[in-house]
Amino acid sequence: MIRRTVIGQCLFAATLLSMSLLAQASDVAAEDIVLRSLRAEMERSKANLKLENVPAPYFIEYRVTDHDGFEASAVFGALRSQQRQRGRLLRVVVRVGDYKQDSFYGMGEGVVDLVPLDDDEYAIRHRVWLATDRAYKAAGEALSAKQAALKQLKVDEPVDDFAKASPVELIEPVVRLSPADFTPWRNLLERASRKYRDDPQLESWEASLSFVAENRYLVNSEGTVARTGVAHYALFLSGSTQAADGMLLQRSRSAVGSDLKEVPTPDKFLETAGKLLSTLKLLRDAPVVDEEYRGPVLFSNNAASTVVAELVEPNLLGKKPRLGENARTTGQWSSSYKSRVLPDFINVFDDPTISSLSGKRLFGSYSLDDEGVKAQRVALVEKGQLLSYLVGRRPIRDFPVSNGHGRSAANVAPEPLPGNLILQSSDPQPDAELKKKLVELCKQRDLPYGLYAETMGTKLSPRLLYRIWVKDGREELVRGAVFGDLDIRSLRSDLIAAGNALDVEHRFEPVAYSVASPALLFDELEVKRSETTKQKLPEYPAPSLSGGRE
Repeated sequence: MIRRTVIGQCLFAATLLSMSLLAQASDVAAEDIVLRSLRAEMERSKANLKLENVPAPYFIEYRVTDHDGFEASAVFGALRSQQRQRGRLLRVVVRVGDYKQDSFYGMGEGVVDLVPLDDDEYAIRHRVWLATDRAYKAAGEALSAKQAALKQLKVDEPVDDFAKASPVELIEPVVRLSPADFTPWRNLLERASRKYRDDPQLESWEASLSFVAENRYLVNSEGTVARTGVAHYALFLSGSTQAADGMLLQRSRSAVGSDLKEVPTPDKFLETAGKLLSTLKLLRDAPVVDEEYRGPVLFSNNAASTVVAELVEPNLLGKKPRLGENARTTGQWSSSYKSRVLPDFINVFDDPTISSLSGKRLFGSYSLDDEGVKAQRVALVEKGQLLSYLVGRRPIRDFPVSNGHGRSAANVAPEPLPGNLILQSSDPQPDAELKKKLVELCKQRDLPYGLYAETMGTKLSPRLLYRIWVKDGREELVRGAVFGDLDIRSLRSDLIAAGNALDVEHRFEPVAYSVASPALLFDELEVKRSETTKQKLPEYPAPSLSGGRE
């Protein structure tokens, strides 16, 4: 009896707390000019949108993205550009029809407009009103066009056009861009870019930054009212040089934080710039891969996170195929649901609800996705078997509801995208053991060396690739290599072991997300010399450094 009484008291207290938080959220929403404007126009739209030959809307959505950003770059010791960006972008979607078949097609996919930066309620509401009118008329035309197109198509297993979702009220604090004075940061870029003086053979050398604070507002006719905010502070370094044979060599580094306390100190940033310069010098003098290699390859956790982002992530997105197509999704794993897609010791999940992993910051964290669905952890691959996809509110076969991964940039429709995508092994091994295993495999096959990829670049080309010699364990940097068969087939069939330490790669297009992976050891991959065209070296030297600034 006592236990039941205590539980009852706890439930009562929890209910009171929940009601109190909801009341606070409602009060904040009423005070926020943007939210108040959107809610007022939502009520007017629900009551008044009706044309004689167009059905009344069954769903209306308003999204406003309030963006405040600062970008700057410096090259060869001098400031090249700086820009403060401030704007509010409105996106309106009006759907006519019903959840099973609606107008989200062609011109019916939404209207984008700018709304005033000043907190003038009438001015904001006026822009929302006009955009809603345009979106509704476009929706009527889109529904007619879609129905006409469907008469010419045959779909064996049709799925609904839109998924229902429970209304959510979530009001997060407004985020604001800092610092008030950007001068010290511009000076830091100039100092870092002045490092070019340590290497006269550089062809390009740039230091840049991007500071962004975004507040997102969402109101829909189902009752969802939300304000969420996120900030990113990023520093970048990039440089290029040419080897004696004309091969272009490029390297870059970045550091990102959710506030200025998380980005490197000026001394640390300058130290990173010096290390990047040293790497470019080493690459310039490194031997070229001059023979085809087929054998074991070890990817560091840094390189492996790029491999996962390029090969695994796109095939886990539950994107709805084009009208009339019978495929489940648009990726290469469209027909692999409940089938083995990776080795049985590999698990993959996506979790936007966590903000760090093994002490590393994650940037794909959010409470609510851009379609008003709460973020949730999704088990995607377990023991190598594909169990799920990342899904938004546009259903696909076998997945009728969203799992909280409908995300988008401000001006486009949400689509399934990752938050924090994490690949792990059920049999993790220390990275040092993986290197030993690489050497042992080479010995068994009478190979003089194995290959170790430390970092990867665009199109899965290795940026830092080393030969690990079997005879003495020496690591030799090489350049000019490409992988011949690094694809999803090799991930399934040739991946034989994974490390125990995760590294995280951050990406910001089209939205911020993070990808984490341990080191990955492949039993056999093809590596060959790159066929990229080499450029002639400059005909005469660069300007003398003695004429530059100190």
